[in-house]
Amino acid sequence: MSHIDPERDQFEAFKDLPRDTPINMLNLVRLKDKADYDGTAPEGVVTGADAYKAYSRESGPIFARVGGSILWRGAPELMLIGPKDEAWDVAFVARYPNAGAFMEMVTDPDYRKAVKHRQAGVLDSRLLRCAELGDAKGFG
Repeated sequence: MSHIDPERDQFEAFKDLPRDTPINMLNLVRLKDKADYDGTAPEGVVTGADAYKAYSRESGPIFARVGGSILWRGAPELMLIGPKDEAWDVAFVARYPNAGAFMEMVTDPDYRKAVKHRQAGVLDSRLLRCAELGDAKGFG
């Protein structure tokens, strides 16, 4: 089963959490070999990676406007702990000044237009909201 967009109950649970504290969103993304737009793809958009880049270009200004920033971005190489069949092409942590900023982004009309590229290019994904723990040292 692929996960591209949040299910209604997951989105409702997100909205029930505090909206006034900073959040970090762990993103894991697996891309399609070929973008699928259910019709005609924009010129130059052939692969899932192309579609995801188009999503980034179009949604990036909205992400920045609401105060979002990328804390870390990487290319996963090996699943050391976890299901071997869960391979990811992109991993990153996006930080928002608060959950309200994330909500503002995903409900923005221009963002909703840009998300078609994400839907066309992503085969599977995970999005995990994380609260900050403060000045914790170590793992615990």
